[in-house]
Amino acid sequence: MGINKHLKEPYMSLDNHSALIEQLKPLIMEPNFQEIFQQLTIDETNSTRFLLKMELNRLASPCMRIIDLRDKSELACTEVILGQLRHFLDEPAKNSLHEAMSLYRNQYTLGVYEHVLKAHQLRKLKLRQGTLQTGAIEQEPFMVPGVVLGSYFNRAEERMNYSIRIAASQPGRGEEPGITADLSIGGARIRLAANQPFDLDQPLKVKLLELSDEFYYPDLQLGVDYQIVDSQINGEYIWLRLKRLGGSEALSEMLGNLIRSYKLRYKVDVNDVIVTATGLGFERHYLPHLPHLPLYFNTQTQGLSHMLLSRDNQQIVHYFQDENDVSQLPAMLTPSRISALLNNPDNPDYGLFFSFTYNAQGCLYFYSATLAELKAKGMMSLFLGFASTKPSWRVFKVTQDKIYHDKGYRRETLPGDEAKFSPLVEQQLSLFSHILQLIDISNEDARENYQAWQDDSNANALKTFGQQRLSNNQIKLVSMQFSERRQEARFAFKTLVHITQGNIKATGISLDISSRGMQVTLDSSADFSSNKPLMLSFPKQQTIAGKTQLDNLPYRLVRVRKNGVTLHLTAVMGHSPHVGVEFLNKLIAHNKEKLEQLTENNSEANELADGLKNLLLRDLHSVPYFVEKTTKAAQVACLGVGTRQDEVSDIFAAGTSDTLQYNLAPLLKDGFFKRDILEPIRQMKPQQDMDFIEVFVQVTRQSRGKIHLKCMRTTEIGNAQAQLAFINQSNITGRFIALRIYRGATEKPDMSYLRRELEYIHIHANHKAKQLEEQLWRVIGVGELLDITQEVELRYPALHKKQS
Repeated sequence: MGINKHLKEPYMSLDNHSALIEQLKPLIMEPNFQEIFQQLTIDETNSTRFLLKMELNRLASPCMRIIDLRDKSELACTEVILGQLRHFLDEPAKNSLHEAMSLYRNQYTLGVYEHVLKAHQLRKLKLRQGTLQTGAIEQEPFMVPGVVLGSYFNRAEERMNYSIRIAASQPGRGEEPGITADLSIGGARIRLAANQPFDLDQPLKVKLLELSDEFYYPDLQLGVDYQIVDSQINGEYIWLRLKRLGGSEALSEMLGNLIRSYKLRYKVDVNDVIVTATGLGFERHYLPHLPHLPLYFNTQTQGLSHMLLSRDNQQIVHYFQDENDVSQLPAMLTPSRISALLNNPDNPDYGLFFSFTYNAQGCLYFYSATLAELKAKGMMSLFLGFASTKPSWRVFKVTQDKIYHDKGYRRETLPGDEAKFSPLVEQQLSLFSHILQLIDISNEDARENYQAWQDDSNANALKTFGQQRLSNNQIKLVSMQFSERRQEARFAFKTLVHITQGNIKATGISLDISSRGMQVTLDSSADFSSNKPLMLSFPKQQTIAGKTQLDNLPYRLVRVRKNGVTLHLTAVMGHSPHVGVEFLNKLIAHNKEKLEQLTENNSEANELADGLKNLLLRDLHSVPYFVEKTTKAAQVACLGVGTRQDEVSDIFAAGTSDTLQYNLAPLLKDGFFKRDILEPIRQMKPQQDMDFIEVFVQVTRQSRGKIHLKCMRTTEIGNAQAQLAFINQSNITGRFIALRIYRGATEKPDMSYLRRELEYIHIHANHKAKQLEEQLWRVIGVGELLDITQEVELRYPALHKKQS
């Protein structure tokens, strides 16, 4: 592929795990931190786990360094006293200090010190560059934060910042006085004198003195045994993180009641809930527009048994439907091809698929091949050259990820949340070993490039790539539930539809139906208005409808896709019964066994969809981004990142000093953001599928490990020869990457999905709940960055022949 392997070296440090480190920070001081750490790092190597733990311990270690900005800031500095330390900070630095200390149980640690200094240095850098204007927001701010998606965790129980007097002891050693810093049913954090005599490897007996004065329990009078999980010395004190070992059920109930009754008087820490709720809010903006098709490999059937539907990925599903509405997708992703894909994770040739269809006497025949197969049989030129002349030509990228079941399937974001779905759903999810994502990377503009592969071979040789025809559906369709979706179950059903609106007439075929709505594909695009009813007729169904007249039935246009070719319609309900609704209800009721049900509307189906979605978001193969409109301007609000290394976001993180900060200036500068992202989004409606543009990136390594990025739209570079020259030059100076940039408009935020989290945050930190709601309401657009380098390089036969 012309990639200089040595360029990957800067990306392979612990920096690749910055998202995971940021996620774990709020939990470092927790008694159950070790369990959470094991869960979130289950797919990391032992050496990486060791490095992560070392880094987290370093960040949480007490700090005695003083921050004095009096000669370093242009703003006025005031004294801030923390324990025995006197700092001098300006207002922005004070805000950074409070923000960071909330992550470390209000302790001044090395992580806090580094956060404050980095924030100050970044502000000064912006000031020097002239991009920071007092009282104004940058018009195009290209330094954007990352929001972690798809990783849901909680503390398992509520923890309260609650200080009471205690006495601690061990056998053979006297009692030592101290206080609690916070308290939960299963643990505590306590402060003792630094010169205490205890053995930190042995259990500690703790008497909760103020509670034993108020409540009589034998456990409180005698003391409760705790395991010492962690210790930190800070000046004259030692802080111990404890996990409860002993104590009765009555004590647990008393502590639970105490925390509930004192909840409004004392501060409950909600940092981890806010981190997770933020990710959930942004994920709900992205998922309706998910353009890729997730597929789940079932160990019991040894094949693909489920697929997960979004609004935007259903065109992939429809592509594989034959004339009988039977999906031919499993005939492309055969057991042998899936086995080759799983057994060769480092060879992308097994995951690049090409396909086309051939219609003969009303039957649709599918042909497909992987790049690995074409290379092995020496048939690249014939297949790519011939297939790319067909209207049905498609290119698919298939990714695969192993599912780690120890992480659990259900999101647990609040204390006391149920950890599991219903037994049936848990059992279904446990059968999946891998998740595959089918990504359509076809580009109509590249068709001509592929036709340059054409040779004089006999096209009959392609019969070897003909797929076996399947007679029944093998993959169950599961729909993600969104607030704007049709509420009734949907069924695959094709029938002729005539549509009129005033003088506009069109003919099409229904793709799916429910009692009140349907999706229709037109023979050619039509400019229907969503403000007036469309009148529908079903001529093929009239023969079975008897005296019921199936013409001039009023429907409303909900969504338009594929440039006006695909319509989503819903019945216009008046005072009298809607004839179309009544007919379709009867049709579905009498043919339920024959019709393939696309969606269901019951709790188990919703649970299964939620579990499949949670598995999907663990391993993102693209980088979602979100566009927001502020009072002054529109800007990229954030990138969505996973907890695992991702090469696309890595190249934009290379020039930043902060973790989870990404410098998108090389991509978005010189008017690119406004021209190619913002304006197209403003012209789109939320119901439309995302569209895309392509960008070529030249990655050049500079001194001191720095990376320079040169990003250009393919249309700016010029013709195929100029594009080929750009690729060759990139591979000589460093590395070539091709990005597909999707963009689309978003609906209003789905607050019902976050209702529980927001209610919890409202109670304990009302201002933070409001900030999160305002942030999600500002989002107007969504998109993603997808690496398509391998496919793009195949568009140029000369490049491949040169490499061969």
